[in-house]
Amino acid sequence: MAKLLSVFGRARLARVLDPVGSALVRAGISPNTVTVAGTLGVVIGCVGFVTRGHLLTGLVIVTLSCLTDLIDGAMARARGTASTFGAFLDSTMDRVADGAIFGALAFWLGTTGHPWPAAAALLALILGQVVSYAKARAEGLGLTCNVGIAERPERLILIGIGGLLAGLGVPYGLDAVLWLLVVLSAVTVWQRVAHVYRQAS
Repeated sequence: MAKLLSVFGRARLARVLDPVGSALVRAGISPNTVTVAGTLGVVIGCVGFVTRGHLLTGLVIVTLSCLTDLIDGAMARARGTASTFGAFLDSTMDRVADGAIFGALAFWLGTTGHPWPAAAALLALILGQVVSYAKARAEGLGLTCNVGIAERPERLILIGIGGLLAGLGVPYGLDAVLWLLVVLSAVTVWQRVAHVYRQAS
């Protein structure tokens, strides 16, 4: 995954998750099944709980569901092969999960009289999708685009912190995180556009 996992230690995570991935492969479960199940978990946590303001419960469900991003990678290592369709499915499901997370937050904020943070959630969603699209489009053109200060893992960790602050009743904690995400995502879009421009030129 992205930069933050390097900070926490890829090797350490692999030692924990590789046995889990191997056990699931032996049980006949495919990485694609785990990917879809994780996305469904995120959607259920967001639609069932975040939209009703149960942020801490939603945060726990979404966090556990997002761990499938790591588990399906461990399963691919256990199988000794990475599927092209699996990579496509994983990226597609990531977009669905991001939409559920930020869409649910925008809905809850907008229906409880908080229009500005709701707008920030929508902007963060749009810019986050552009960040991902910019990389995919660049790679489709044969260019590289592995730059940016706020890739998906960083954005998810930040919004998780925001949800935790809101769930604990910290005033304006979620608002501040959402607007920070808007700024960081906009900077990341600019970084990726500039990076591709330099290559294309």
